[in-house]
Amino acid sequence: MGLKCGIIGLSNTGKTTLFNCVANTKVHNQPGVQKANIGQINVPDSRLFEIDKLIHSARVVTATVDLVDIPGLSKGSGQAESGSSRFLADIQQTDALIHVIRCFDSATVPHIEGSVNPVRDKEIVDLELCIRDLGMVERKIQRTDKLVKVGDKDARKVMETLLVYKAHLEDFKPARTAPVHEEDRRHIADMFLITDKPVIYVCNVDDASAATGNDYSRQLESAVKEENGEVLIIAAELEAEIAELEDLADREVFLADAGLIEPGVNKVVSTAYRLLNLQSFFTAGPKEVRAWTIHRGMTAPQAAGVIHSDLERGFIRAEVMKYNDFIHYKTEHACREAGKLFVEGKNYIVGDGDILHIRFNV
Repeated sequence: MGLKCGIIGLSNTGKTTLFNCVANTKVHNQPGVQKANIGQINVPDSRLFEIDKLIHSARVVTATVDLVDIPGLSKGSGQAESGSSRFLADIQQTDALIHVIRCFDSATVPHIEGSVNPVRDKEIVDLELCIRDLGMVERKIQRTDKLVKVGDKDARKVMETLLVYKAHLEDFKPARTAPVHEEDRRHIADMFLITDKPVIYVCNVDDASAATGNDYSRQLESAVKEENGEVLIIAAELEAEIAELEDLADREVFLADAGLIEPGVNKVVSTAYRLLNLQSFFTAGPKEVRAWTIHRGMTAPQAAGVIHSDLERGFIRAEVMKYNDFIHYKTEHACREAGKLFVEGKNYIVGDGDILHIRFNV
């Protein structure tokens, strides 16, 4: 399975700068040309390289996160007839949102609203997303009403749920906070509502505020406290400079000088994994060491299916080594001799960092 994140925000917030410093693909906005930027992040995981030090594979393959960066939003973007509406459709299929909010002053980069106000900017974007989602809910209500009128019992329950979402969105509150039972959320799953997705707020600050944030970022943190929003402090311009450095040691020195422990890409990925309840497991052999992304709680056959559907269909058993055990004993043979290689069946719940060898027969 892959993880896909959509980057949203007003114009001139630093969205594309952030995209360029975390994604493999670099883009440059051209005047008058509006299009969604598509890229990937390699998920940083030092455990992969520690495993490779012991088995010397031909290659190391990290897990990846797909990114969709849409053009900057503005008032009216959520209307179906607006030019930006088609770009919002690009992030409907994403798993999570990265909402970039401007938290820096600049005499050379004008603010679309005339002043820096992160809380106002967040509310503008939220409003436009709610308007779009409300339109989708209203259209489904019309379709569902026809089923209710012909006596469809299931349609009545769907209608009750949709009306709760309609009222919630009309109050300009995101779908993710709607007061519905968890099992009833399935009734809106087919619409892929944008405001139903988990969100990471990225406060794009000036270089001097990279480590501690500033008054702007603290205003935003206070505003999202009640919705349990995840807030990250990132200086996109500084991160872009760090990303240009090819030498790892130079990057570490740059980070230390800025008072940072890790690059912004690490914070974005780890937060997205936590929000979406994801983890990684590994496969390791002479050809490659590879990380795979799964949901926490997945069984061994389900994890095998992430590699290939045939492995899940013909699953027999999984041979499992815990990452720490493998690093300690250094070889599969030594793990086996120490009783640290486990043979697990279909009910085994895969743990974060497990090294799996899948036995199957199709």
